[in-house]
Order: sequence, then C-alpha cells, then structure tokens
Amino acid sequence: MSIHDYHRTELFIDGGWVSPHGTEAIEVVDPATEQVIGTVPSGSEADVDAAVGAARRAFDPLISVAERRDRLDAAISAMEKRLPDIAETITSEMGAPVRIAQSVQTQVPLAVARAFSDTLAHFEFEERIGNSLVVREPYGVVAAITPWNYPLYQVVAKVIPAIAAGCTVVLKPSNEAPLSVFEFVEALADAGLPPGVVNLVSGPGRVIGERMAAHPDVDFVSFTGSTGVGSRVGELAGRTVKKVALELGGKSANVILEGADLTAAVKVGVANAFLNGGQTCMAWTRMLVPQSRYGEALEIAEAAVSKYTVGDPWHPGTRIGPSASECQYHSVLGFIERAQRDGARLLTGGAEKVSDAGYFVAPTVFADVDPDSELGQEEVFGPVLAVIPFRDTDDALAIANGTPYGLSGAVWAADDDTAIAFARQVQTGQLDINGGKYNPAAPFGGYKKSGIGRELGRFGFEEYLQVKSLQLP
Repeated sequence: MSIHDYHRTELFIDGGWVSPHGTEAIEVVDPATEQVIGTVPSGSEADVDAAVGAARRAFDPLISVAERRDRLDAAISAMEKRLPDIAETITSEMGAPVRIAQSVQTQVPLAVARAFSDTLAHFEFEERIGNSLVVREPYGVVAAITPWNYPLYQVVAKVIPAIAAGCTVVLKPSNEAPLSVFEFVEALADAGLPPGVVNLVSGPGRVIGERMAAHPDVDFVSFTGSTGVGSRVGELAGRTVKKVALELGGKSANVILEGADLTAAVKVGVANAFLNGGQTCMAWTRMLVPQSRYGEALEIAEAAVSKYTVGDPWHPGTRIGPSASECQYHSVLGFIERAQRDGARLLTGGAEKVSDAGYFVAPTVFADVDPDSELGQEEVFGPVLAVIPFRDTDDALAIANGTPYGLSGAVWAADDDTAIAFARQVQTGQLDINGGKYNPAAPFGGYKKSGIGRELGRFGFEEYLQVKSLQLP
C-alpha cells in the first residue's frame, strides 16, 4: 500500500509552486476505505487568471519544431520516471486495482505520449495547394479540463499534443482524483519546461472550470467528462467564440452477429464492459446478441463474470475495485435498482452491499433489457452490463444506433468483411472489428452527444493547430 504524502498546498503557475488566493482545501478520499488520504488547494478565479496570464506570456506562435521536440522529449522522459509512483497514487485515490493501475492507467498513457512523439517527427506543417501555401500553427492557450476515471491518460491526451503543437496549457484536474495529476505536473516541472508552458489549478468545476471555459484569453478548451457538463462548457466557450473539443459520455454497443465466435465475443465484451470497474466512457455496456443464441450467450456471460473478483484494489488478484466516489457509488446502485423495477432480469450481481467499508459494486449483468429503457439508453459508469437480443441485422443496427450517444463499440461476425460492412452503418466514433487491438495512434472521439473533435494520433494532434492559407503570386 502507498505511503506517499498526499497533502498538496500549492498550485503550479508560471513555472513555480505558488500559494492559492484562498485557504480552502479539497479532501481526497480513498474509495476502498472511505478515509481521507490527501488534500489539494481549492483555487479561485484569480488563480485561473494568473495561470492564463502566464500561459499567454509563454505562448510563442513562431516556436520552432525543434523546440517543440525538445519540450516533448523532456516531458515524456520525466513522466516515464514517475509512472510507478503515479500508479500507486491512482490506486489510492480512485481505487483502480494495482494490475490496472500498473498497466492500463499508466502504460497506455505512455504509449499515447510516444505516439504523439512519432506524429510530431513525421508531421508536415506546410503544404502547397495550387498557388497557396497552407501552414499549420499552434492554436494558442489551451484550457484542459479532465475527469477522474483515467486521471493520467486524460491529462496526457490533452497536455502532450498541446506541447507538441507549441501551445501552452492551463490544466484543471478532477476533484476526486487530482493527486496523480499533481505528480504528473511535478514531473513536467523537473523536465525544465519554460515557465507558463504548463500550469495547474485545482478547484471546483463551477469556479475553476467555468472561468477557464469563459476566459477571453483562452483560445481552445479541451474537456472530457459528462455530456451535461460538456454542454455547459460549450455554452460558456461560445460566448467568446473559442474552439471546443468535447469527449463525453457513451453507451457503446458490442454487436455479435450470426456466425461470430460467440464465446470470444462475449468474454471480450464482458472484460471491456467491466474494465476499470465499468468507469470507462468507451465501455461496451450493451451486448447485442442474436435471439437464436441468446440463452447460450447469457450462460457464457454469467460464467465469465463469476471469475471477476471484487475487493481490495491492492490485492494482485482483484479485477474490480470500488467506484471512485460515494456519489458515483450511489448513482450506480440507483441504476441497478431502477433497472429491476423497469423489468430487466438480473442475471448476476445486483445492489446488495459487498463490504462494510468502501464503495464496492458487484459486477452486474442484466438480461431482457428493453433497448428504450433507462438502462438501455443511459451511461451507468459502473460494472453493469445490459444483454439485449435482436431479431435480425436490421434490428441489431437499429438498436446499436438507438441511443443519443456514439463513442465506441465493437462488431463481431463470421468474417471481417461482414463486420466492416455492418460497422460502416453504426453511428459511433470507434469500433473494434472481431477483437481488433487498441491503437494509441488512431483517432478517438464521438458522434452525436458523445462529443466534438478527436483525440490521439495525428487527428488529435491537428486539433491543437490553426490552419493559415497564404495565397502566393
């Protein structure tokens, strides 16, 4: 178990750790024990103004590619050295099991960062189109607002491409899991980035986040979180007509067509739905199965779920830790209870208390879920899977596209061509075909209410660049 000192009293602004304008602190709770393990400062609008001012002074629109490369290499190297400590912190502050914290929560962000490094190395910042010279320049001051479920990954997906593009950043972490973000910024401080390139202000979203989104000297807001808050960020940013990228909620479908490898599709689908305790925006939380194989799929799912251990996140065998906060815990239990009232059949799990302490929810699978019910439509953000039968391919497509979201998903079929043909009709930003592997350089983002813009790889990098056209004689 971690023995780190998790009490932070200062913000990072203009290249140094400084006292906030206020004296209030935000308590960070270990969701496995319900004990306070640390604090971070509760900043003010004045702190945001100071951070944005520092970022504006540090921004150089003519920064060379070589300087960007030096900053990026230093940042990635410094971050990599801190990953073991950051993994421990993530387990402490949001309950990710150590096996997840040491792999998905930290090694995936490293892979993402390296993919951005590769993108920068090969990116063409200028091109000729007829008599025009088209140039790509850094966007400016970026406000990065990040959530608690993958605290390092979400920060890396915003801060690293911003640095690579030559932008400067004001970063606001979540209140539930800010400690690992402070450690990440400490690493960047060790990397020797120029003052003001990256700034950190923690505090309430309604104060810090809203001031960042509305600030007239912020050029671009990149937000990851709920669709409701994302809508508010977009509204505030629109008042000063600034660019916004929103990575929001999802209700992704794992579509298993006739002829697919049912065992593999169900097992992989269960693993995806329950990854990080189900606290994943791209989780495949709806499993769509042919009516003819529905009973078989439920048996495979139930057997797979029986192997998922819930409990102490520090135990190496634990696969599902606690919900990250008391609020999230009660939200998930509410979904489970309402699903039962709506007529869904509880196959395994449920709302029964798992332990005396901690916000633990049993991995839960519902059968016979109405696609139009709350459980069939809304994001739970917990270890809850809805298994839904379909009559034919047209019915499967209608169900898959029948939510307000479109972030991720999967298609399984007897062959790749069949799966791809179906996937082309699904209104979502990313789909795995017959178990396709994760690609940190592929674009990620949503259709419909799942967001605006893309993250990761070249497409994510280009979000941080302005495009200028020079008409030549």
